Amino acid sequence: AMAPFCGGEDINADTTGHRFWESGFWQGHLEPHNQTYKISALFVVNISTFALVGDGLRTTYQYMGPDANSLQNLDQDLPNYLNGGARRSVALASLPQEWLYCESWCNARAKLKAKAFDMCQNPATKEYKLDVARRVADPLWSALDGYFASDMAAPVAVSIKAPAGSSWKWAVRGAGSDEL
Repeated sequence: AMAPFCGGEDINADTTGHRFWESGFWQGHLEPHNQTYKISALFVVNISTFALVGDGLRTTYQYMGPDANSLQNLDQDLPNYLNGGARRSVALASLPQEWLYCESWCNARAKLKAKAFDMCQNPATKEYKLDVARRVADPLWSALDGYFASDMAAPVAVSIKAPAGSSWKWAVRGAGSDEL
C-alpha cells in the first residue's frame, strides 16, 4: 500500500500544472482501474506478497530501464506502472491520505490531519528541502538537526558497526571506517 498524492479538497492549487499524474500517460494508464498515482515516501509491504512479485518488478524494470523517458522516479513509477494498464499485475492499495502530507501537493487544511510529513521538492518554487523542513516542521526539525550535528550525537555513532564486507559509506562523523 502506498499513499496517494493529495486530491480533492486537499489539493494545493499553487502546483496546478505540475501534477503530472492528472493528465497524459499516467492518467490514461491508471484511470481505467480507478487508481491514482501514489507517492513512494511512505509505504506498507506484505513481505510474503512482495517476494511473489519480485521477478515481475525486475522484468518490468529491465524492460523500461533503457528508455530515458521511463522511470524518472523509479521508486514511484515502477509500482504505479504495474498498478495500471492493460496488463495490471500489482494491485496497490491506497493508504489513507492523512498518512502522508507533502506541502507541494497538499494544502494547509491537509496538514492539520497529517500523520507523517514528506519534505518533497516543490516544482513551482524549487525550494531546498532542508529549508522546507525548517519551515514546515520547526521547532522540532531544528532541534533534531542541531542534536545530530553536535558532539552529543557522537556516542550514538560510535556504537554503529558496518556489516562485515559492507561498502556502506556512513554519513556521520568518521565516515569511511568500518566501525564508527
